[in-house]
Amino acid sequence: MPIQAIILLGAPGAGKGTIADDVCRETGYIHFSTGDMLRAAIKQGAPVGRQAEQYINRGALVPDNLIIEIVMQRIDSGGAAKYVFDGFPRTLDQARLLDAEFKKRGASLNRAILLEVAKEVVLQRLTGRRVCRNCGANFHVHNIPPKKSGICDHCGGALEQRPDDMEATILHRLEVFQQQTAALIAYYKSRGILARVDSSRPRKQTAADVMKLLEPPPASSAG
Repeated sequence: MPIQAIILLGAPGAGKGTIADDVCRETGYIHFSTGDMLRAAIKQGAPVGRQAEQYINRGALVPDNLIIEIVMQRIDSGGAAKYVFDGFPRTLDQARLLDAEFKKRGASLNRAILLEVAKEVVLQRLTGRRVCRNCGANFHVHNIPPKKSGICDHCGGALEQRPDDMEATILHRLEVFQQQTAALIAYYKSRGILARVDSSRPRKQTAADVMKLLEPPPASSAG
């Protein structure tokens, strides 16, 4: 079985990681998050992590040359598998490179699914997010509050707000997303594999809609 993948596109706070987790738990797909990989590299103090941190902390996109190599290494190490790409590719150049690498491997990109959500919902989701400094567990001051304020339920570590979850940084990230991703959305639309899902609704409903889109569209609808 060749490598297969779907892409989840969406602004920061659209729920890409959450929905990817739900879909993978139900389907056997593998959640592929460049964001998680980069954060791990930052925590480890790896050179690529230190470079990426400078961009992430000011709400800018990490350059392609810091992402592509780790992405392709991860794909190759996984063998024949099905992936949900969460937040990758983010630019038209990345999309074209991914297509070229997939073509070399006889892999299939089935869908690019755009998770759409209002700016107000994004701000509520992200400004309330808290992450354990020790184990990396995620909480939310409103949606998933810890049992004790500021303390991780799992390991007792301190919870913190990531720099990229500050309101000013979020607004900048949304602007960057709109500027950088418009061409990417148009690209996948032209290929006939773009689908849109409203992710402002409850996660189960959003995940269910995404799971209906795992297979490629009929050949006659491809552009």
